[in-house]
Amino acid sequence: MRTNVYVDGFNLYYGAVKDTPYKWLDLAQLCRLLLPGNQINRIRYFTALVKSRPKDPGQQQRQQTYLRALQTIPNLSIHYGHFLSSRVRMPIANPPTKGPRTVEVVKTEEKGSDVNLASLMLVDGFRGDYEAAVMISNDSDLQLPIQIVRSDLALEVGVLNPEPPKRSWVLSKACGFYKPIRAGVLEASQFPSILRDAGGTITKPKTW
Repeated sequence: MRTNVYVDGFNLYYGAVKDTPYKWLDLAQLCRLLLPGNQINRIRYFTALVKSRPKDPGQQQRQQTYLRALQTIPNLSIHYGHFLSSRVRMPIANPPTKGPRTVEVVKTEEKGSDVNLASLMLVDGFRGDYEAAVMISNDSDLQLPIQIVRSDLALEVGVLNPEPPKRSWVLSKACGFYKPIRAGVLEASQFPSILRDAGGTITKPKTW
């Protein structure tokens, strides 16, 4: 079955690989292991470019290295959202008896990736680009595009959940199948430490 895979990059990162040794993740291999009966037509990866922070000056460079590694996968494309930072006043969880009950914080949100994912999954479906779509995300906001593809286009949609044991009951009810992404398959889906592309050598970051 000709299949397109739509990857919510930040949900995958924070749900499955943050604080693990599995960040050097080969998405093509992950798809082969989790979808062995499917012909992977294309993989669309949705993310936003980070900026390094004083506590982690290498963050931006590590992301760029990983994105370059992903681009060695022939049928993978990267689609960018953006970050939006704003100052907001929020209540203190345990305010003191005397003193302020709110505090001003800098709130940073990733914008655009979920909309981009939903839009391209729908457009690809209407164009007949796939027979099945698989979403790597556990974001319940993506329920509607799944329902549209299944009801209006009569195409299969599955979800690979990067946050087990956390389960989105909304998504699991909307899709045709719902599978967890477990540590064993992440471990078996790592890029080699050294890759090559037209620009030269790509080396896995030493610390991550």
